[in-house]
Amino acid sequence: MSSTSSFTKFYDTWFDQLNQLLEQLRTAPKPPSSQDDRSHLSSLAQKIVSHYAEFYRVKSMAIESDVLSVFTAPWASCFERSLHWIAGWRPTTLFHLVYTESSILFEFHIADILKGRSTGDLGDLSPNQFRRVSELQCETVKEENAITDLGDKVGRLVSVVKKADDLRLRTIRRVVELLTTQQAVEFLAAAGELQFGVYGWGRKLDHRPCQGA
Repeated sequence: MSSTSSFTKFYDTWFDQLNQLLEQLRTAPKPPSSQDDRSHLSSLAQKIVSHYAEFYRVKSMAIESDVLSVFTAPWASCFERSLHWIAGWRPTTLFHLVYTESSILFEFHIADILKGRSTGDLGDLSPNQFRRVSELQCETVKEENAITDLGDKVGRLVSVVKKADDLRLRTIRRVVELLTTQQAVEFLAAAGELQFGVYGWGRKLDHRPCQGA
């Protein structure tokens, strides 16, 4: 079995397992009403972050074996590939996701918030959390730009893709660290739903060939 076929098989299994983890998030009690609930949510969040870490561990080996195949991502749909930045999603996408989810939940709970009631979700981010998220976003943009500047040097492609993947994983971990347990699981659930939405839409479009294919 070629390295590409092997990674494609791994990706399919990994993706199914991600869906199972997200289903556990969907059915978990939110907001947590007991210490057991909080422990359960924290465990689920860590499992999902570890699941992403495993993906990038295996992907790193595939990059070493055949970086061009990983870069072109034949296991992804045409639509998914059209959204890629250096063989994967752009790390700063996560910050847009946080801001969007926070805005939606803030509007949903605005009556409670105006009465001083804490909702504890992403709509209830503290000023300090917003500041830290904004600072992390600026740092991530700088790292994205630095990696992009390396991308025109084909001989460094293995290093470039690995740097991009490292930034993706570090961004997930650092955003989760800035959030409370409830906020973290809401963020991870939203990120997963976005990923599955792009995946599903891409598969619907895949009956048509890519332009220039």
